Amino acid sequence: MQNYALRISLIAALMASASIASAQTGTPAEAARTEIAQLTKQTESMLLAWRRDIHAHPELGNSETRTSKLVADHLRSLGIEVRTGVARTGVVGVLKGALPGPTVALRADMDALPVKETADLPFASKAKGKYLGKEVDLMHACGHDTHTAILMATAKILASMRERLPGTVVFYFQPAEEGPGDFIPDGKNIWGAKMMVQEGAMKSPKPDAVFGLHSWAGLPAGRIAYRAGPTLASSDDLRIKIIGKQTHAGSPWNGIDPITVSAETIVGLQTIISRRTNISSTPSVVSIGTINGGTRYNIIPEFVEMAGTIRSYDYDVRKKLHADVRQKIEKIAESGNAKAEVTILEKYDPTINDPALTEKMLPTLRWAANNDVVQTPLVGGAEDFSFFAKEVPGVFVFLGVTPPSQDMATAAPNHNPGFFVDEAALVTGVRTMASLATDYLHAGASR
Repeated sequence: MQNYALRISLIAALMASASIASAQTGTPAEAARTEIAQLTKQTESMLLAWRRDIHAHPELGNSETRTSKLVADHLRSLGIEVRTGVARTGVVGVLKGALPGPTVALRADMDALPVKETADLPFASKAKGKYLGKEVDLMHACGHDTHTAILMATAKILASMRERLPGTVVFYFQPAEEGPGDFIPDGKNIWGAKMMVQEGAMKSPKPDAVFGLHSWAGLPAGRIAYRAGPTLASSDDLRIKIIGKQTHAGSPWNGIDPITVSAETIVGLQTIISRRTNISSTPSVVSIGTINGGTRYNIIPEFVEMAGTIRSYDYDVRKKLHADVRQKIEKIAESGNAKAEVTILEKYDPTINDPALTEKMLPTLRWAANNDVVQTPLVGGAEDFSFFAKEVPGVFVFLGVTPPSQDMATAAPNHNPGFFVDEAALVTGVRTMASLATDYLHAGASR
């Protein structure tokens, strides 16, 4: 009995010792998180310097030459394999870890918007550029400067962990998320993420998963918002030309009035959503944003042109919407003896977060944001991250950037001249992107 008791005591002591050692060292994934936390603090000054430099020098889509050079030079300095000129001005970096494992991709967009900045910042943009043939003020009014800086810092941190990385990390620095600036894309309506995919950015190497984030006004700085499944809407341009017959407004019976037909069309389009679309599972929107026709108050014009947007969160619903919209416009025009030319340009697919991957990475998001994680409702905006997530499972999250002391309801939204970023959030962004990569790689390597 004494020998048995002694053996039990020795086993218990060994187990306790092993437990203490495990608590001290943790799993490889936990050790990586600890290292990421330390390295993020060390990189913070560079992170902010990159963000401010990019913010002060905004560039429109497909014109991000300065930004892409900054990115490419940085990645090369880290010993990362670099491809430039992808989708015209995009950059792809490939970091191969020393250990075998899966491949994960991280994405940031680089382009700015034709918006005049109103914030009084020492690094506020004073840049100008050409948009649709006109000189305009430029601003990073959607946070793409923060996305780029965050991924640059993430690349630096992961490169320093290369010897302990089980797998490969691919960095997509994407141009033209907002669309091309003054560049006409050969009439093919292709740019940004879609063009990167078509040019093979995701083939060599092909990732097993892709992650991205977006700075978001109206969320407290450092908070992460996520959603499994459909998250952002598809976005398709709707262009309509109603052709009638010009005549004097005092004798409309001598012509065909395209203005009246256009008014009926605008009202009729809303019945597609209210009467022909099943919105019990997912919402949809058809909106007309512009209407132009006529030159004089007493002349019924020959034609009227309208433009709008079609948005949905489901591929089948989207397809049916396109058919219903086209039919409705053409039949209303026919009923008024007019003709209709309808063009629908598919721009952005719906962004759909892979449900299983979202659930798997939720503990990572909670760690990165110190448990300040919430679910987001459906977002009516669109994002071409959707094209990456269509190729492989993806997760796209929102990073709050509004100072916590500010009223979230009155914060200037994205795309607004007053859009403001609390830079304290950028550290959370780096923790998020770096830990999503390492947690995914370690989970895949341990299978």
